[in-house]
Amino acid sequence: MSFAERFEEIRTGFGRSFWVANFTEIFERIAYYGTTAVLAVYLTEELHFSDELMGSLVGTFGFVVFFLPILGGTLADRFTFRRALLFAFLIMTVGYFLLGSLAAPWMQPLRHALGDKWLVLTILMIPAIGPGVVKPCVAGTTARASNEKVRSIGYSIYYTLVNVGGMLGPMTAFLVRKQLGLGISNVFRVAALSVFVMFWVTLFFYHEPEKAGEEKVQSVGEALGNIFVVLRNLRFVLFLIIFSGFFTIFWQQYVSLPNFLRRYVNPDANFDLLLSVDPIVVISLQVLIAFLTQKLPAFVTMTLGFLVTSLAWVLPALHPSMWIFVLALVFVATGEILQVSRYYDYISRVAPPGQQGLYMGYAFLPIAIGYFIAGKLGGYLLQHSSDPGRRPQNMWWVICGVGIFSTLLMLVYDRFVKPKEEAKRAG
Repeated sequence: MSFAERFEEIRTGFGRSFWVANFTEIFERIAYYGTTAVLAVYLTEELHFSDELMGSLVGTFGFVVFFLPILGGTLADRFTFRRALLFAFLIMTVGYFLLGSLAAPWMQPLRHALGDKWLVLTILMIPAIGPGVVKPCVAGTTARASNEKVRSIGYSIYYTLVNVGGMLGPMTAFLVRKQLGLGISNVFRVAALSVFVMFWVTLFFYHEPEKAGEEKVQSVGEALGNIFVVLRNLRFVLFLIIFSGFFTIFWQQYVSLPNFLRRYVNPDANFDLLLSVDPIVVISLQVLIAFLTQKLPAFVTMTLGFLVTSLAWVLPALHPSMWIFVLALVFVATGEILQVSRYYDYISRVAPPGQQGLYMGYAFLPIAIGYFIAGKLGGYLLQHSSDPGRRPQNMWWVICGVGIFSTLLMLVYDRFVKPKEEAKRAG
């Protein structure tokens, strides 16, 4: 096939819904990563929460965001993608606006009545619902609105646009907070505006893609029941628990790094802009690293990703500075590419015959569990990093240690736990 023929195949291979859904995904990711970039600092500096409470709230928020896609696909299928997207964008609009208004005078009576902790936790749960619905809708639209010959390219476009949003989100937060001088609270309001515009884009331009011979959609009860089907595979559950160790150290860039940077390196540090380093590296090196590691076994590549990301945190432990954190995040992103490039492929191969879809649905669990633990651990380490006689940067040795321990557990699992038939399927 000539280049011109392939280009024409790609040009005509996607329906309008594909482009509309993926366009809205960019702005949903900008809103999510923009607010996540400043959330830890917002809770500690604007709302004066302790580090431990901040970590607990951020971890719970992240857990809900990444656990809900397991059920979000079921809900989206039952209520149509279009209705689910409209609901998600509307509820995120409300949630982000309320988050940005927590320090506003009109919110004070409610804060006094309910208490800051429970009010903030409740409001955080509102925008947390949105990504869990949007993700399966956009992925599902990509499947339905793509010609079979270009579907794999469609998923590549989807993943790339997710990272573009992840890159632009922290940049937008920096622009709003510092360059325009509007403060952190308005980062949330801009995020609300971003997803509110996507509500109208979806309403006027998105049309439900046709289903093509799909299986009967599960009920929510069946989706919840499938948790127990997965839990019966103890080896797989152990793998998911071990894998959550990667995300425990990965999410520290959002939980611990912003406050550490502002307190111990530079109180005027552009912490939000720094968080664009990871997605920039992912966008730049994804294809190259995938090519270089294509002949390595999946488990070896994932374990190497654990090790690279773990060792990245040695750098700020030795000498914390802005440029050292930039370099550290380059290595964090490199480790992310190594494990993500093979993680989903690995799960699809080790799943029992006929249960690939079910197991892939629970691939988000380690991300959710890791986020929750990351919040608790990061908050605790920040809280005690300034104790008398302690060097604050020693907290990064602990983060590195968690990663190294998880890497060793991966090696033990590969050597002693993973069954031979699983190893054959995984390659």
